[in-house]
Amino acid sequence: MIFDLLATTPLLKRHVEAGTVCFGINHEMRDFVHDRKKNLDLVLCTPGGPATSETLASIAEEYGIDLTPEERTTFEKLPQLARAPVGSVLMALEAKACMTAHQRALPRLYDELNSSHLTVHGASDEAIAVAFTMVNVAETYLSPDLNKKNRPSDPEWSRHKQPRDAQLAIDKIKQLPRRSRVGDVGYDAISIVVIDMANDGRPVLFVESPPAPPKDDIYNYGGMIARLSGIYATRFKDLG
Repeated sequence: MIFDLLATTPLLKRHVEAGTVCFGINHEMRDFVHDRKKNLDLVLCTPGGPATSETLASIAEEYGIDLTPEERTTFEKLPQLARAPVGSVLMALEAKACMTAHQRALPRLYDELNSSHLTVHGASDEAIAVAFTMVNVAETYLSPDLNKKNRPSDPEWSRHKQPRDAQLAIDKIKQLPRRSRVGDVGYDAISIVVIDMANDGRPVLFVESPPAPPKDDIYNYGGMIARLSGIYATRFKDLG
């Protein structure tokens, strides 16, 4: 997501180039209003101290992220985004996946996502709160929790009623509050990505047909990136 945002947001690119913006991982944010805290998966921030040797590129290499030749060329032309102690949070990302037991997972999925934007904006109303969600549409799934010992010899498959189960998760995510301006309550942007993943070694498929959000939908990933790019360019034009 940060790669796509960097590639499409000239202002963010300039901020990264100047060292004005860095990133943090699993950053604890504290809601000043209600004095509650929560770890956010990823934040874009001003540096609160000297940058580390870690960069977006080094982490991508460590995790073996696959890029197409065209994506690789684009990525290598981008300025190096460094990891640093977090100063002021500009953007906070919460990522959640609903892979199996969709209906049972809904209350926790919603609660964890809903608490994130409340914590982010309780700490800084100007910060951009983003939710990236992934929903599995596979009819069968090899759950790591159910197959800790017997996976090679006697795997226990979870079976789903699809696309019903995936649609339940998608509908629940769509209940999350959204906002269009600072001062309101909700996420600044949300995306829902649908995949087909059995978790048995077969390739993971990116699903674009229903129940996945179409290209003109507010929950479409491409639309989320475009929205974030516009918000960042407006909200942080005077930074640095």
